[in-house]
Amino acid sequence: MQPFAFTGRIRAATHADLDRVAVLFDAYRQFYAKSADLPKAHAFLADRFARADSHILLAIQGNGGAVGFAQLFPALCSVAAKPYGVLYDLYVSPEVRRLGVASALLQAARDVAETQAWSRLELSTAHSNLAAQSLYESMGWQHDTVFRNYRLDLAG
Repeated sequence: MQPFAFTGRIRAATHADLDRVAVLFDAYRQFYAKSADLPKAHAFLADRFARADSHILLAIQGNGGAVGFAQLFPALCSVAAKPYGVLYDLYVSPEVRRLGVASALLQAARDVAETQAWSRLELSTAHSNLAAQSLYESMGWQHDTVFRNYRLDLAG
């Protein structure tokens, strides 16, 4: 577990939070070597809010500043015949990392999953991201050693 507990709060983001979440989302994309593109981040998230097809969680410090977010998408497992969730995005501003924000976002993501009656949550992280892996495992997430995941990138 992280040595510090986040003293802010985690809440569901709303369309009114679009501008502040977009700044975090743009920084998140840059972390993954994408060029800064705030209009693209803004448009993508505006579409999520309009379609209501994801759950966006926002970490707010005591001073009201947004310092992190998580985004979950619903999915279906045809084998289990149950819905589940994909925690696709998790980002914490560098200046507040290791202060419990990620742990709080992960717990809030679990709360969303339970409220939605999802059977499980899944996420992916880089093989090299040992700090994140350690956090996930400390919070009960299990490394999948049974299935190997593949992807097929398509144009567009």
